[in-house]
Amino acid sequence: MPSASIPLSELTEHPIVQAPMAGGPSCPELAGSVSEAGGMGFLAAGYKTPEAMYEEIKQLRGQTQRPFGVNLFMPQPDNADSGALERYRAQLAGEATWYEAQLGETDHTTDDAYEAKLAILFDDPVPVVSFTFGCPTRHVLERFTKRGTYTVVTVTSAGEAQTAEFLGADAVCVQGIEAGGHQGTHRDDPQADGTGSGLGLLTLVTQVKEAVRLPVVAAGGLMRGKQIAAVLAAGASAAQLGTAFLVCPESGAELVHKQAMTNPLFARTEFTRAFSGRPARALVNRFLREHGPYAPAAYPQVHHLTAGVRKAAAKAKDPQGMALWAGQGHKLARDLPAAQLMDVLVTELAVARDRVAKQGAPGGSGGGTGGPV
Repeated sequence: MPSASIPLSELTEHPIVQAPMAGGPSCPELAGSVSEAGGMGFLAAGYKTPEAMYEEIKQLRGQTQRPFGVNLFMPQPDNADSGALERYRAQLAGEATWYEAQLGETDHTTDDAYEAKLAILFDDPVPVVSFTFGCPTRHVLERFTKRGTYTVVTVTSAGEAQTAEFLGADAVCVQGIEAGGHQGTHRDDPQADGTGSGLGLLTLVTQVKEAVRLPVVAAGGLMRGKQIAAVLAAGASAAQLGTAFLVCPESGAELVHKQAMTNPLFARTEFTRAFSGRPARALVNRFLREHGPYAPAAYPQVHHLTAGVRKAAAKAKDPQGMALWAGQGHKLARDLPAAQLMDVLVTELAVARDRVAKQGAPGGSGGGTGGPV
């Protein structure tokens, strides 16, 4: 049975985790390929029904006998400003007309069927479960421990990491501001858009390592093996990559989304509430520019409001109306099968470690300390 004293990397051959990317990319085919290649594949249960989550778990088990993970979204407070939501709905009317789509309803529950998903995972345990947008109760984490499930809580600060440790998580996924998609902050500050807050990954990993004794999985902008070596040298036990795997042929992301990663038309990323109501890093496109400044802090209500437009834009193969989630390293994306990408990353990691070891050895040219990376 896994315990808090072991790093997540000890469950896998290589210290590489495929990030759980909600909305389609993290499908059983991608997660299975990564796990089979010696990494940790992850399914994303966010936005899915409990039944759909269970079906994907069954599919993944049919593809690999190696460890894998499932990510859950924590329930969110229902404190959206109804007036602000209606004003945003009015602003998006032109988008709905253009894409011949319907704007969604915003009266959905904000718990993402959390309790029902927990019940499935307690009844039929998986090797690893991670959490985003908050930390489960001690009772929930203890129940997973009793079932032999390793638990990981996504954190964006040393304080959040301390909470996860206190409540009994096995590890923390430290998410730097470079990461694509949603920032996994435990509380969304309505006054913050994410552009001027948060810490870079290396600084954050260092702060968290000095604040807690839990193993750390580092996430945010990682695309190359030498970057993995850097976060391991900073104290992480594994690295989590999302954008790097999003472009793999096994990924369930839309083809137009994959192509946008290296398209010169999409040169940079920004944090925005435009698509979901929560700060998330995406490639800058027309929708983000036009609606980002006006989107209210209302998650997941804005997600449901814009879902029909985003799906219609994807069907029309128009990246200007889609949520093109991407990390800051998106230009480094490589269109490779997941197993081949794993091989390349592992080779790059070994080369980086060997280079530093040689530089630090007596007679080496680098004058380094010889410390392990």
